[in-house]
Amino acid sequence: MKRRTVHLVFGVLSLCCIGVALERGLRLRHTTGLNAEIARIAAAPVGKDAAAAPLSAPRELQLAQAVALSKAGAHDAALKGYASLIQAGERDPVAQQALFNLGNMYLRQGMAQDAGALPLFELGKQRLRDLLRAAPQDWDARYNLERALRLAPEDQEAFSAEQQPAHEQRRVRVPGFVAGDLP
Repeated sequence: MKRRTVHLVFGVLSLCCIGVALERGLRLRHTTGLNAEIARIAAAPVGKDAAAAPLSAPRELQLAQAVALSKAGAHDAALKGYASLIQAGERDPVAQQALFNLGNMYLRQGMAQDAGALPLFELGKQRLRDLLRAAPQDWDARYNLERALRLAPEDQEAFSAEQQPAHEQRRVRVPGFVAGDLP
């Protein structure tokens, strides 16, 4: 009786270990397939008329396709790819990478242009700020935001305290009330 119990426990534990090993093997196979597909996307030449990856593709492949489009100079298609990853509402690591790469794409475009670069710098800074709100520990985004702020400093006059009236200086007017009605 005692030996039967020990064999039963050993059999159950063996089946659990086999199940875990199978699950890990399948996950490794899936990850290897994704890595091979990402390497194929990165190695293949991308034209400026290329399109973003379909929404049915895994999010990692969509990100790889958007990065390849951005490097090839197809910024509109890359923007669509990044936007589809960001609009999913999730703040998973893939969406955070999409925000980071989108901000960097705007900053690179701003540095490449002479005239009209300020809106692109502002868009890049805004995307990096969005990323830092979601992931404040992202030091690469902090560094890139700092570099962007050095390239295109914020307008200090818009944030100065002298332009905004103090709380005591504000006068509220409510229709139907006379100034002496309230205590």
